[in-house]
Amino acid sequence: MELPKRYDPTEVEDKIYSFWEEQALFDADIDWDKEPFTMVIPPPNITSVMHIGNALIYTLHDVLIRYKRMDGYVACWFPGMDHAGIATQNVVERRLATENCTRHDLGREKFVERVWEWKREYGGQIQRQMKALGTSPDWRRERFTLDDDLSMAVCAAFVRLYNEGYIYRDKRLINWCPRCQTAISDIEVIHHEIDGNLYYIRYALQNSADYITITTTRPETMLGDSAIAVNPYDQQKKSLLGKIAILPILERELPIVDAVEVDPKFGTGILKITPAHDPLDFEIGKRHNLPQINIFTNDANLNENAGPYAGLDRYAARKQIVVDLKACGRIEKIIPYRHAIGHCQRCDTLIEPLISMQWFVAMADLAAPAIEVVRTDTIKFIPSRWKSLYFDWLEKIKDWCISRQLWWGHRIPAWYCADCKEITVAIAPPQRCSACQSSKIEQETDVLDTWFSSALWPISVMGWPQQTEELKYFYPTSLLITGFDIIFFWVARMIMMGLYFQGIIPFKEVYFTPLVEDEHGVKMSSSRGNIIDPLEIKERYGMDALRFSLTQASSKGRGIRIAMRDIEASRNFLNKVWNMARFILLEIGDDRPNELPQLVEIEDRWIISQLAKTTELVRNYFASYSFNQAADTIYDFVWHQCCDWYLEIVKQRLNEADNKDAVAVIYYLLQEILKLLHPFVPFITEEIWQRINNRRSPIAIAHFPCADHNQIDREAEKLVELFQRMVTAVRRVRAELRIPQQALIQVLISTENKMINTMMEKKSRVFSALVGADYVKIDQRITPPANAAKQIVDEAEIFIPLTGLIDITKERARLEGVLTKISKELYALQKRLNNQAFRVNAPAEIIAKEESRAAEYTAMEAQLQAYIVALKEK
Repeated sequence: MELPKRYDPTEVEDKIYSFWEEQALFDADIDWDKEPFTMVIPPPNITSVMHIGNALIYTLHDVLIRYKRMDGYVACWFPGMDHAGIATQNVVERRLATENCTRHDLGREKFVERVWEWKREYGGQIQRQMKALGTSPDWRRERFTLDDDLSMAVCAAFVRLYNEGYIYRDKRLINWCPRCQTAISDIEVIHHEIDGNLYYIRYALQNSADYITITTTRPETMLGDSAIAVNPYDQQKKSLLGKIAILPILERELPIVDAVEVDPKFGTGILKITPAHDPLDFEIGKRHNLPQINIFTNDANLNENAGPYAGLDRYAARKQIVVDLKACGRIEKIIPYRHAIGHCQRCDTLIEPLISMQWFVAMADLAAPAIEVVRTDTIKFIPSRWKSLYFDWLEKIKDWCISRQLWWGHRIPAWYCADCKEITVAIAPPQRCSACQSSKIEQETDVLDTWFSSALWPISVMGWPQQTEELKYFYPTSLLITGFDIIFFWVARMIMMGLYFQGIIPFKEVYFTPLVEDEHGVKMSSSRGNIIDPLEIKERYGMDALRFSLTQASSKGRGIRIAMRDIEASRNFLNKVWNMARFILLEIGDDRPNELPQLVEIEDRWIISQLAKTTELVRNYFASYSFNQAADTIYDFVWHQCCDWYLEIVKQRLNEADNKDAVAVIYYLLQEILKLLHPFVPFITEEIWQRINNRRSPIAIAHFPCADHNQIDREAEKLVELFQRMVTAVRRVRAELRIPQQALIQVLISTENKMINTMMEKKSRVFSALVGADYVKIDQRITPPANAAKQIVDEAEIFIPLTGLIDITKERARLEGVLTKISKELYALQKRLNNQAFRVNAPAEIIAKEESRAAEYTAMEAQLQAYIVALKEK
């Protein structure tokens, strides 16, 4: 079947995806006779739309799962979505605001119903976009973290952790987001550098005319002070211990206590202690049994403990307090100060440390085995450098605050008894208190941190806590592909929970994707206007172009750069593939040879040898997750070796009457190339595959090529590589001496090497066509003609007579001008490289770059001199 002249992805992609779904090609059923390869998706939020970072992660998942499916594994990719507590609740609350309504106006039950309505209307957008990208998970296994069975798994996990002493409830200092109105964990706090001030405030000493000066970036928090601290080893300040300071404005008595945490060199070396609003102060306060004075409401306004400032927001209060302190002479000085301060990861609001009753998970004992499995490479990190970051966090891990003051999410399965005040924790809602049997019980209003359910993802999607057949067959999963930015939020917690609940690691390897940056190395964001929208790419270039460019750009570095020109280059490559397939199908007509013939011609032996080596390389790169190198290897083979050389060489044979061997080779080559390319660019390869024969099974389940080492032909490779260099040498002369493109040249080849002589005589017609020659002579000894350019390739001298092709005098003058310029630049380069100071001080990569330029200029100088000598000959 003939291919259209032009490949149009808009006419192909949706049609092909529907074809795959109709064939149920992505279904992965348990087969104990086959080895499974399993991955779980990093579940996107239901609020998500696909961005370039998602597209990279999903593309790499799909490239690998398609490869494994073709390679005979039961390749199962578990898809799903996360309920995304804070993010989703914020989206729905913003929608309610457009209706002049709040969640409190609706009440909890009706608000949650509204969120479910929103989820049904908009929550499937990311799935549609994943299908547009061509991803191939087993959609039958799609899960949502609030599905009934997953919710039951969350409750089961909570109950077991609670019963075994890991989950507890306590009144502690937590991170509070005034905008989201909920506690957040330490790793959900992002620290931004801001320009602020350092305030030097004088506190009077009781029964003394003396005063002490403290420093703070937040004068408003002084209203919650309950002590002053100095370092007991500070010889200048330790005499203050035991004295009483007086809090300005509120006149509260503050004992001066010892704390080794105080840095004598920061500020004045005297620290005000506000236990209810600072993590360090909280710990010092516990040690000295200090009052915890909360001065903030949940909205970050000042409460009744703030005296005359009650009702003001925190920023207005700061301004007024500074005015009042100045008025009473308590401000010593104010200096600009840049410092890092915590903000909510979700909404970027400045967080407030607050004392609050919350639920926590004790992490130290859970972390220890999670550290060990990564340290011993039981779980292998790729790249391994991320291990140090992982260890650094886990070895200093703090207990995890898992309660959130939200309505959307997994409601904590704990019930409070109004009579005996005990807590009943259960998977199913209890009817009575487990301690006193009272029916007066009420469920906790808080929900769990979204990451709690995400931590169970690899086991919950397979049916845990039941020990299902899926868990027995597919668990542990083979590989996790994810961004390094959630190594703490998700990766570490999945490892801990997998080990705790299943007694085995959740995955064998973790591949961390890099951050996607623009061509200048800047992180992509809508505010910077440098984002690449995957759905826009689909309309302009097709998703295969995006997939291939992302795969080529992917690396094991921290960041990858991608620009529109990269996607355009991938589109051009796909056009090359299409045109190659179109040419081959036109040449073979209705023939569909079943197998390769006995290879006789040197170019056939060479291309099949190169194919075998390419296949082996691609498989090796897949094994090491070197996706970019696999893509580059196939690109080079298709574009350069197959299209640029083999098809050009074989064209003459295809025009001959007896062309069945050539037809068989190009047909075989096309099929193998399509199979090698399919994991990367599934749409175009399936379209071509089906057009070859629409009754054959899909390429998506064809066998991925295996390298046949018997096909590797060193002799053919050596001879064709020599042939290529001879063609290239003649083409270089044509280009460098500006021989008109349409002009036919004469080529004289002098060689005593019988193998070269034999090959060039046999391939002289092909050689002539490739270099634009109407006369080629091959002999053992050829006298160099006058005004002939000369090239040496191995044991062959190549002469191209120039008389009649170019203006000899004019060309010689031009070359002499170029030589003068090149010689000057080479002299400057060599002078710089011979400068000892440059070699000592310059970076190694700069020196290497300059040495490479010098070598290039030296070769150019020698070639120009040879051309000029040739043009002077009479």
